[in-house]
Amino acid sequence: MTATSSNQWVDSSNKSNPEAINKAKRILKSVIYCSLSTCSQDAFPWVSPVFYAYDDKFNLYWSSAIDALHSQNINRNYGRLAIAIYNSAAEEGTGEGLYLNGGAFPLKLKEAASAFEILQQRAGKILDRTAEDYVGDSPRRIYKFTPAEIWVTGERFPIGRQLVDTKIQIDINAIIDSL
Repeated sequence: MTATSSNQWVDSSNKSNPEAINKAKRILKSVIYCSLSTCSQDAFPWVSPVFYAYDDKFNLYWSSAIDALHSQNINRNYGRLAIAIYNSAAEEGTGEGLYLNGGAFPLKLKEAASAFEILQQRAGKILDRTAEDYVGDSPRRIYKFTPAEIWVTGERFPIGRQLVDTKIQIDINAIIDSL
């Protein structure tokens, strides 16, 4: 289905669209911060920018304090959250974004060790800590996010004197296969 007002301006007609997949990969590789969008159980929204890394299965990783509001919201809402990845310095009208929803959880030591290596590689430097610093009594955890749905910025349609932004839905397996 092409993007229209009745489907909230989302094009889901070709979820394996190579151009959309390439745009999503370019955004994923070039932007090192994402915005976590969480919500409290009483519907108070919260957004937190975090440095992130990703693996070849399109899982995202970041570290956060367990007492941070976004971490508490993730815990209280069964891991559910949305993520936006975009270049915040883009000129007006030229922005592109990658949009995800899915679930996240803090990692135990074994998974935290491999995620820590991914984060360290993305940071491009040796960090002065280890994966053990994110488990047990530590105030911080490494979180893993697995997307359930993915979208990327689509065309901007003129409607009268206004432009309407659209999104293109991407098949998760299609993007994983291309990483």
